[in-house]
Amino acid sequence: MKFMIALEPGTETNAWGVAVPDVPGCFSAGDTMEEAMENARQAIEQHVEVLIEDGAHIPAPRGLAHWQADPDYAGWVWAVVDVPVEKYLGSPAN
Repeated sequence: MKFMIALEPGTETNAWGVAVPDVPGCFSAGDTMEEAMENARQAIEQHVEVLIEDGAHIPAPRGLAHWQADPDYAGWVWAVVDVPVEKYLGSPAN
């Protein structure tokens, strides 16, 4: 499943921050953009696993324009990561 992530650019002294706006409470970081994206994949997978175990659902994604208009993400970089969360959703009903 594809998830949109927001990356707050890092500096020489600060790591790259990552938020997953469509999955409230899911965030991560990394020393480089690449590390931040990989850490985001792991954070999303773990977060979704807990949601499903707790009987919750994965929130429906909103469009990129919605999140770009949010002032909390002003200046952030946007990317999409593919995370294999389908294994937590169970088998489809026949």
